[in-house]
Amino acid sequence: MKKFAIALLSMLALMSCKNAGTCQNKTESDMISYHKIQIEDCNVFYREAGSPENPTLLLLHGFPSASHMFRELMPELADKYHLIAPDFPSFGQTESPSRASFDYTFDHLARIVDKFTEALGQEHFAMYIFDYGAPIGMRLAIWHPERIAAIISQNGNCYEEGLGKKWEARKEYWAHPTLELRAQYASAYALETIIGQYTYGAPEGSVGPDGYTLDYAYVQLPERAEMQNDLIFDYQSNVRLYPEFQKYFREHQPKLLAVWGKNDPSFIPAGAEAFKRDLPNAIVKFVDSGHFALESHHSEIAGYIREFLQ
Repeated sequence: MKKFAIALLSMLALMSCKNAGTCQNKTESDMISYHKIQIEDCNVFYREAGSPENPTLLLLHGFPSASHMFRELMPELADKYHLIAPDFPSFGQTESPSRASFDYTFDHLARIVDKFTEALGQEHFAMYIFDYGAPIGMRLAIWHPERIAAIISQNGNCYEEGLGKKWEARKEYWAHPTLELRAQYASAYALETIIGQYTYGAPEGSVGPDGYTLDYAYVQLPERAEMQNDLIFDYQSNVRLYPEFQKYFREHQPKLLAVWGKNDPSFIPAGAEAFKRDLPNAIVKFVDSGHFALESHHSEIAGYIREFLQ
């Protein structure tokens, strides 16, 4: 299986212009370019679309995905916005250091993304935060509140009440970390689990196999599974930071759109509604989908983003 995954990824790398190629579609709005940039010990892969003269929207992906989750959204917004979507270390096409030389924690990933934005000269931008991208993006916000123009949270949780039932078991794991419990979390990146993350709660037949097939191939790369297990254990650091995220909301009152797949069992709708406690002017929208709402509702979500950012 791992040989198949590596062969598949090699083919995809060639198709995606591995180092700095550009793929052109029929119209200027559909143009996405593919690049890599060295940040510390990470060769960070990212997608870019739209004119740099336009306002920038930083797209931060979730688990177990990568920037390819924005493949449908980017062309829909590239006529008006400059879009940048990096792959985090241990995800997608980013060439990641070994666990012996790199700490796979959310704080470290956020530092890499922070340096990534600085290397690209991004001093003021809006953020699209999803799943793992939420605690990474929110760290950027509390470190550099002056840089954040607006926040779009798509199932990007910042409140305890947004945590679904599965998090009860994870809290037990965080409190009593044993090798046996760690081994159990290998199921989080089993193929059937990843497919379930994509399809649960989405309209029947609305989610294609491309995203989850690619995600599964990536996690088969050497050491990726253990890197992901490190992050599952470190997710507790994000929950501990929720009060800091909420303090940022209260003090800085950023413009925020929460657009939520209402059938998501991981981050439930209460997490979207909770933003209004600290941000009375927050806009909350629900779409009839699950966790990976862009797979089935990218056009609807793009419409909400356009209306919000304008």
